[in-house]
Amino acid sequence: MNPGRENMNIIKANVAAPDARVAITIARFNQFINDSLLDGAVDALTRIGQVKDDNITVVWVPGAYELPLATEALAKSGKYDAVVALGTVIRGGTAHFEYVAGGASNGLASAAQDSGVPVAFGVLTTESIEQAIERAGTKAGNKGAEAALTALEMINVLKAIKA
Repeated sequence: MNPGRENMNIIKANVAAPDARVAITIARFNQFINDSLLDGAVDALTRIGQVKDDNITVVWVPGAYELPLATEALAKSGKYDAVVALGTVIRGGTAHFEYVAGGASNGLASAAQDSGVPVAFGVLTTESIEQAIERAGTKAGNKGAEAALTALEMINVLKAIKA
């Protein structure tokens, strides 16, 4: 216990959420990387979060730019406690990267704020294919798994706030 905080109400939450209903939106573009993000997310949800398979819905969209619209529709449907958005945007030689990465990031943040439903950001924005592969389950962990755990923790944080 930290001195001076004995009388504070502190809200912390764990990631176990066996009754959670979670949607995953995932981009087909760069699917060879996104498949690993999806594997990590589903493993984290079921093994660590104890979410039942039939409480997980996976929705494929064409690319990362399309993630916000599908994510917001799922979040506002009332069927899900959280949405995990997965995709990969790799920098190329044009400004396209900034538009797609920025649009996805801003759109996903808006989806969470507008719906009041946790939206976990599992979109890789990397300089190279190698960096993306490292973040999809090799050297740098699996960002899909991290996003899934973030979604579960936020479900529990919001429940605690509303309790």
